[in-house]
Amino acid sequence: MELVQLTQLIKSFCEARDWDQFHPPKDLAIGMSTEANELLELFRFKSDAEVQEKMKTPEFRQKVSEELADVFFFVLRFAQMNSIDLSEALQNKMQKNAEKYPVEKAKGSNRKYNE
Repeated sequence: MELVQLTQLIKSFCEARDWDQFHPPKDLAIGMSTEANELLELFRFKSDAEVQEKMKTPEFRQKVSEELADVFFFVLRFAQMNSIDLSEALQNKMQKNAEKYPVEKAKGSNRKYNE
């Protein structure tokens, strides 16, 4: 599905349940954070090697997929409720990132642009 279709799917789902009243920006931002932390919790206290092994199992991949979908839901819903064009926002942000992190300075480096 395209981003517009996914956004409409979420909009219809929430409107059918009369959830607009529960989705002001603050609560949607909290939802994003909460779901991102649930994703993070799947990796807590595991080494990189352990994570790589777990990612090979269908059960763990399913859990990760579900948490990612929850985060994505809140991102799409936040954008939809606040008339933010995510495609445009991402393109603009990537342009800013390209200026902050030119290839010749950033390639192979994890340093922040001002370091």
